[in-house]
Amino acid sequence: MSAAFADRLIEAVRAKATPLCAGVDPFADKIPALFGDLRADPAAVLLKFGTSIVDVAAKHAAVLKPQLGLFEQFGEMGYAAARMLCEYAVSAGMIVILDAKRGDIGTTAEGYARATLGAKPGFNADCVTVNPYMGKDTLAPFIALAKQSGKGVAVLVRTSNPGAGDFQDLQVGGAPVWRRVAEMLAPEVAELTGASGWSGLMAVAGATYPEEARTLREAMPRALFLVPGYGAQGASAADAVAGFIAGPQGLEGGVVNSSRGITYPQAAQEARTMSDWRAAIDAAMTAAASELRAACAR
Repeated sequence: MSAAFADRLIEAVRAKATPLCAGVDPFADKIPALFGDLRADPAAVLLKFGTSIVDVAAKHAAVLKPQLGLFEQFGEMGYAAARMLCEYAVSAGMIVILDAKRGDIGTTAEGYARATLGAKPGFNADCVTVNPYMGKDTLAPFIALAKQSGKGVAVLVRTSNPGAGDFQDLQVGGAPVWRRVAEMLAPEVAELTGASGWSGLMAVAGATYPEEARTLREAMPRALFLVPGYGAQGASAADAVAGFIAGPQGLEGGVVNSSRGITYPQAAQEARTMSDWRAAIDAAMTAAASELRAACAR
């Protein structure tokens, strides 16, 4: 069995000295024409776009996070491109968190676990996002496979979207639902804890709610955080690392995702050559990695 996911992730983040996670969200109206005709050959365009992102991102970020739903909109070719992109990212030395947000029970959940974390024909991702709101039996197959194969599971706890509070802020016994979810996950956090002391049971903790992230850290002191909401959704670098704690090199405790901010900067949208496009993407990733690095050094 490979090293525990949490140990691999924290080591990779420390090596990059930044918690930047590069998100790949393919939007048909944003992928530059430089990559070809998306309607005529979606698989080729998506794969060329995604691998080109990886070629730059591998220098700046330890983690790649493909958004599976945005690949699936292109049908079976999109799904195939996403799987090949995951393989390419791993070959480039990156850790892959597959953003699939699966959430079901029983044999269906077992199928989702094998499809996302399992070896071919599965994605063989290092970690997958999971929605726990059908109950803990939603998580069980993912936890079992993660423990067996040194993988991770990122559970939606306090998300970054504007409507998050519709359910997550409802009071249950004097505390919001998201806090109760965090408390519920304590056994799973322990089950996936590696030699580093960090757990591969990740908590999705939106950067748009920094105070909640600090409270969430109290409830889940050893869980790594997957932090969306930085950049395009309006959260600052300081907000994004609000739930991190002091480590050997500064604040640590997870990864901070940026998707649109680093894959669709205006300069890249206006690029006329692949060289110009790569330069624009590199500049955006350099800026994000540096900003997060500075926030962790405070």
